Amino acid sequence: MTCTSQTNTTLDKIAHALKDCNSFVICGHVSPDGDCLGSQLALAAALRQLGKHVTCVLAKDEPIEANLRFLPGAHALVYAGEFSGEVDAFIGVDVPTRERIGAALELHDRARICFTIDHHAHDLTMADYVYVDPDAASTTVLIWQLCELLGVNRAGDITTCCYTGLVTDTGCFQYQNANEEAFSCALSMVQSGAQPAEICREIFQNRSLASIKLESVAIDRMLIQNEGQSALSWLTLEDFERCDAVKADAEPLINTLRSVAGVRVACMLRQQSDCIRGSLRAKDNTDVASLAKRLNGGGHKAAAGFTLYCSMDEAIKTMQELLFEVVKQA
Repeated sequence: MTCTSQTNTTLDKIAHALKDCNSFVICGHVSPDGDCLGSQLALAAALRQLGKHVTCVLAKDEPIEANLRFLPGAHALVYAGEFSGEVDAFIGVDVPTRERIGAALELHDRARICFTIDHHAHDLTMADYVYVDPDAASTTVLIWQLCELLGVNRAGDITTCCYTGLVTDTGCFQYQNANEEAFSCALSMVQSGAQPAEICREIFQNRSLASIKLESVAIDRMLIQNEGQSALSWLTLEDFERCDAVKADAEPLINTLRSVAGVRVACMLRQQSDCIRGSLRAKDNTDVASLAKRLNGGGHKAAAGFTLYCSMDEAIKTMQELLFEVVKQA
């Protein structure tokens, strides 16, 4: 455990402070992944056991990924812009800054007290109580520990949500962040009733036909460069339309690029209506978070993202140059 310098409290102190609040809004980052949603829903389930009133909100008005809709409580997620209820306490999970909570910013600003629980290192903070541990394999690892400090029963919904976050952020324990603590927490979650086979089937064996079609397009135009050490591919709006695909269908494709033998760093570019979204993955100790930060993005050392406001041709050229640079430096 190595908390950031911005951390100003402990999970134990957060547990005590949460017990003094009555109504909660819990929010994660825009385009929430399994760790983000798992953290929200697990903590909400824990607080409800304590008799608290809890609402989990979405930072952006868009559906969550289909393969995460099995999560207990996912059906009750509310778009932050449509929530007008009381906010005694605001909890940001898996999200470090105000810019990443979208429409929930108004709820954050009118809360009496704010908390941040996260594993993304960042120079800025947005809460009264801040706990950020970049060594945690997932934010749900921290939520799992917090739930124990709250004294709730972690079986059932909590263990399902926490295991989901852990398995998605470690890529089924394939990534560099699959440390001793991750396996220890996984064991504890399974002992509490998590069903690894069922959860992984929902997440990793539930792809749409449109996603497979997009994968074929991405593979066909994949560029293997830097003596085979980097892989780059991209998808346009026309590709999505032709494959009858949505944004979530492209999420697994970065891992396809990353899986190529010899590739150390992979980049997947996805065109949206007004920008280019980029995903970065490293298979060794190359720090892709520092690369993403240069593009005003962020993330983890082995997995990061960014947004470019330019044409796809310009984005491809930019990333070819940066990938060459980062591979050469590493």
